[in-house]
Amino acid sequence: MADPGAREPDAGRAALPADTRFYARTGPHGLEAVERASAGRIVRAPDPKALFVSLAPLGAAGPTHVSFADSRRHAEALRATLAGAVLVGPELEEAAPPGTAVILCEHPALAWKRVAELFHPLPPLRPGIHASAVVDPAAQVDPSAEIGPLCVVGPSAEIGPRCRLGPGAIIGAGVVVGPDCRIGPSASVSHALIGARVVLHAGVRVGQAGFGLATGGEGLSTLPQLGRVLIEDDVEVGANSTIDRGALADTVIGAGSRLDNLVQIGHNVRLGRCCVIVAQAGISGSTVLGDFVVVAAQAGLTGHLSIGDRARIGAQAGVMRNVEAGADVVGSPAMPVRAFFRQVALLQKLVRGGSKPARGERTD
Repeated sequence: MADPGAREPDAGRAALPADTRFYARTGPHGLEAVERASAGRIVRAPDPKALFVSLAPLGAAGPTHVSFADSRRHAEALRATLAGAVLVGPELEEAAPPGTAVILCEHPALAWKRVAELFHPLPPLRPGIHASAVVDPAAQVDPSAEIGPLCVVGPSAEIGPRCRLGPGAIIGAGVVVGPDCRIGPSASVSHALIGARVVLHAGVRVGQAGFGLATGGEGLSTLPQLGRVLIEDDVEVGANSTIDRGALADTVIGAGSRLDNLVQIGHNVRLGRCCVIVAQAGISGSTVLGDFVVVAAQAGLTGHLSIGDRARIGAQAGVMRNVEAGADVVGSPAMPVRAFFRQVALLQKLVRGGSKPARGERTD
């Protein structure tokens, strides 16, 4: 049942998030508890004793909800909000309605994350091995780990402290999973060493053979794939993404990186720290990305490329050459943003010019 303290949205307002059928809820929490969780500072408190039951977006929030705004484009919604408290940066402090408590935050979106974890923490671990799981006698499973229904843990695999394996997860022989990792339902991991606090969502495939072929007189021959996958600390991999093991070198996913759903990482690829790879992007074998690289949705990178630190690859770009550090490229074949749009403008001009009737030509 919905929390009776939560305000129902008015007609035409957005529905409230965090349905308690799916998300655990703590509280209610006072304004000071929200302040501590946010790492911000209360600068306005019309009712210091107010209690809050959850979070909500600006357009749906009521007096018992906490909301946030992290950009000037939210200023109008902030002025109209009915939220009891808001998390904002200094530039939006004055836009909050008079009756709304204001918590000033350096990074409002990050503060929102922290407050969300206060109200809606992850379900607690249930240490132990489910009766239907199959764990090889030679595997090492920390007593604090949770091994869910129908999981398989292969010989010599290691599952670290406080890990959670969702239903049907498969951990192959020799795989090492570091502490505080979450392996989602039906995910599979082989030929891999995984660091701490890594999240693999449902259906992720790590360590399958890379796509290596040789041609000969008898047709195609699949080449051996003898490398590993190394996933460093604090990486998150979205549902149904795939990370191939290396052929001879290792495939490496750098610390703090985020891979969206349906991402393909080829063999021997190396991602630097905090890379962001968006849905349906694909990176071919032996391409190396520097730190803080962003690859947008459906972009494709051919093999053996070098992508510099903080480069940004636009959506649906086709990258066939190296990209310098800090560069923004779009299009297929990919090119610098300014060059791409100059070409688009020129093409549009030529099309418009070609559509004009010649002198003396009839248009009817």
